[in-house]
Amino acid sequence: MQTDLTIHLDAFVAAADGASFSAAARRLGLTPAAVSKSVARLETGLGVRLFQRSTRSLRLTEEGERLYRQVRLPWAEIGDALAESRGGAGKPAGALKISLAPTVGRNYIVPLLDDFLRRYPDIQPDLRFENRQVDLVREGFDVAIGGGMELTEGLVARELARVRIVPVASPGYLDHHPAPAEPADLAQHAGLLRRHIMTGRLTPWILGNGAGDEVVATVRPVAVFDDPEALARAAACGLGVAMLPMPHALPLLESGELVRLLPGWYAAAKPLCIYYASRKLLPAKVRVFVDHVVADAEARGYARHFQEA
Repeated sequence: MQTDLTIHLDAFVAAADGASFSAAARRLGLTPAAVSKSVARLETGLGVRLFQRSTRSLRLTEEGERLYRQVRLPWAEIGDALAESRGGAGKPAGALKISLAPTVGRNYIVPLLDDFLRRYPDIQPDLRFENRQVDLVREGFDVAIGGGMELTEGLVARELARVRIVPVASPGYLDHHPAPAEPADLAQHAGLLRRHIMTGRLTPWILGNGAGDEVVATVRPVAVFDDPEALARAAACGLGVAMLPMPHALPLLESGELVRLLPGWYAAAKPLCIYYASRKLLPAKVRVFVDHVVADAEARGYARHFQEA
């Protein structure tokens, strides 16, 4: 049976994770009032205020932030260790909350789940597809897969593949526009631009080659997208030339819906990685999933395919 301190700490961590007593209540199977009461009792016991409360928000105080940083990972490790002990020493089991870049998730992670679940039937993957950088600890994710996530304290990244961004267009578009012979020729082409979803800035077309040359290419903009899947589909529909990361471009290149332009010229992207919290007691469900994804990426040659230029 849980002690009062355990209950209060559970409530505090869950409320800090979700910045809400209601979110904590849903996670813990309690009422918001019960969570609020537990946190209040913890504050009374410690003699400090942990949250600034208002009718619209719940925000950690400086003391609350300090306590949260100190207890969040150790508390998660204790919970994982107890759960594994109850389920059999180190047995991979339980819900596995995964954040995925949508295209990478659908094309490269979902297909490996069949084999993974045959090996580990007691794990229930909970997949969330989003074009954003999540906070693994605060949002309660076990694993994230994508590129360019900031490596904050306590976060580990295992590289799956280096990624290149390549210029592409559809065969239909090229029927009416001569393929560029060099980067400068792109100035004569309709361009599909990408807006970074976090910064709101347009991504420049900086192309390099194996000889170390680098140029900033210009195009005639016809549309702007903040979603790489929509950008890829627009290029496949013949709207213009796009710069696509190879994980997005490869299926369309293989199907013939897109054609690679300017062979040998490309832009570099952040590596595709699998991210997880650094813990002394890494949950078995996380460990086996990370190992499975890394082994699958190696077996399928993603490091080679995503660097093709």
